[in-house]
Amino acid sequence: MSAIIYGLCALTALGCAILLLRGYRRSRYRLLFWSGLCFAGLTLNNLLLVIDKVALPPEQDLAVARTLVALGSMIILLFGLIWDSDS
Repeated sequence: MSAIIYGLCALTALGCAILLLRGYRRSRYRLLFWSGLCFAGLTLNNLLLVIDKVALPPEQDLAVARTLVALGSMIILLFGLIWDSDS
């Protein structure tokens, strides 16, 4: 059951990333670009979660990699918010 929930979370993040990046392509509003990149990173984070919890044995742990990917995604969004606050 948890594998289904983790997979649905990854698909939701992927859907958000696709919609945000398509919106950016149409409007060229840069905040959509930064948000789309953030959700692309969160999709990767969720995929790592699925791999970590479902595919790998319990002895192996991807928590550090997942945390770094999530942190990088949030830094991208924060950078975009700060960078585009001038315009």
